[in-house]
Amino acid sequence: MTMDVRARDLRYFVAVAEELHFTRAAERLYVSQPALSKQIRALELRLGAQLFRRGRSGAALTAAGEALLPHARKVLAAWQEGAAALEAAKAEQRSTLVVGMSTSPARGGLLPAVRSRFGAAHPHATTRLRQVSWEDPTAGLADGGVDIAFVWLPLPDRERYGWTVVAEEPRLVALPDTHPLAARAELDFADLVDEPFLALPPSAGPLRDFWLALDARADRPPRVGAEVAGVEETYEALIAGLGVCLVAAGNAPLIALDGVTTRPVRGIGTSRYALAWRREDEHRPLVRAYAEACRDTVAG
Repeated sequence: MTMDVRARDLRYFVAVAEELHFTRAAERLYVSQPALSKQIRALELRLGAQLFRRGRSGAALTAAGEALLPHARKVLAAWQEGAAALEAAKAEQRSTLVVGMSTSPARGGLLPAVRSRFGAAHPHATTRLRQVSWEDPTAGLADGGVDIAFVWLPLPDRERYGWTVVAEEPRLVALPDTHPLAARAELDFADLVDEPFLALPPSAGPLRDFWLALDARADRPPRVGAEVAGVEETYEALIAGLGVCLVAAGNAPLIALDGVTTRPVRGIGTSRYALAWRREDEHRPLVRAYAEACRDTVAG
């Protein structure tokens, strides 16, 4: 028996099997009755079995037709699911990918390079950037406002997310030019432990603790001079003398403007900047493609 049977053949067969009448089945399929009868006879020839007993009052399934019907329905249902999945994938190829960030990933032209690689692979997709306050350490991933995001680790609810690290940078201390410690070329964290610090909002969770360097304080609680939720707020708080803060080396140029300087700090670990996504979305074509473009850019 040949297996060269097309989905259309099965769709015609199921329609006749359900209507048990060639004319009604033809009307349902929007084809002529002679054309439908011809297709069914051709199918029977390919299968080597009669599927219907034809009569003046209609049609009846043969034993072979009864055996084939449930499997034909399963094949058609599976094909419909596959076609729907294909259309969804094609639609996503043409859709918009929203990329969140709390600070610009300007490091060595990272963002333009990723956009170029991603655009070459998906020319019909649109990338839209969304700036998110530091109050949300996930840069929009948690509330579904973005599809993928540049974030600082650690993330809250880390089991919800996957990520790839794009930069690992030392943490510097930013402080006013007039601060007594600004005269030193390098500092120990012990020199800073009693200083008032600028802190992220409590909603930042473990990221707030990281930038306060809780792990290097030997259980000595930090003094919080002010809370900040953006670059401008941080700069203004530094100029006002409300505290000092730790900053990733790649972000130092955003902070070290007139009146503010940065210094290396011994005794604390590095920071990690990453591209992250919700694990439930990691198989979405555009999310996966953007992550791959980012990995290739960093590796290259």
